[in-house]
Amino acid sequence: MITITALRRTMAALTLATATCLAAAADANKASAADLDAIAGIGPSTSSAIIAQRQNKPFKDWNDLKARVKGIGDARAQKLSAAGLTVNGQAYGPAPAAAPAKKSASLTPAVAPAPAGAANPPSAR
Repeated sequence: MITITALRRTMAALTLATATCLAAAADANKASAADLDAIAGIGPSTSSAIIAQRQNKPFKDWNDLKARVKGIGDARAQKLSAAGLTVNGQAYGPAPAAAPAKKSASLTPAVAPAPAGAANPPSAR
């Protein structure tokens, strides 16, 4: 049976965990250097590069950030997103796979079956 004290401890732990996760979230276009440094995997060098690039022009999306900030590729973008970094409020997700190509209609007309009674004539003997 769960005691009131155990329930309170569990609630306190959940509250602290939620607060920690929320505190680590930062948007690449808005965050300060300190906010970016608080993201696991971002240090002073990366936060400086992000800030320098966004001063030229805000990042449009994750692909734009990856193209403009040296050292951030697919794998690192996935880790940074999981740690709380967003671009325009969006978490990183690799580009969706291209949809399979639709089968085109056959250019060869369908062959109609031969009418009944139009079998091949008997071969001449």
